[in-house]
Amino acid sequence: MSVLIVRVGENVEASLARFGEALKTARAGRVVKPYAGVGFRSMAQFSEVFTPKRWELVEALKSSGPLTIYALAKHLDRHYRNVHKDVTALMQWTVIEKNDAGRVFVPWSEIDVRWPLLKRAA
Repeated sequence: MSVLIVRVGENVEASLARFGEALKTARAGRVVKPYAGVGFRSMAQFSEVFTPKRWELVEALKSSGPLTIYALAKHLDRHYRNVHKDVTALMQWTVIEKNDAGRVFVPWSEIDVRWPLLKRAA
């Protein structure tokens, strides 16, 4: 199962610690467990990328399989230009990929969004 981990609000130290552990494992000659993830500073930044229309696009593309952007726009009953803009943004965040035939697809079986809520001093 291929999972994209999306983290919101994770501090840099936690990301560096994860990288450090992977580096240690590799230097020890052991197999490093693959990790695919992207991070966002805040929920506001996350919401700019993952709009409701883009979630709809991801779900439609996952259920239909690889499509051209034109076919995806027709499937969603949306304007080509808007779908192209959304696909481009999601490709930049590794949510969508393009195959050799020029069709876009979702390579993940799951997208795991993690937003740890921080305790604040009272």
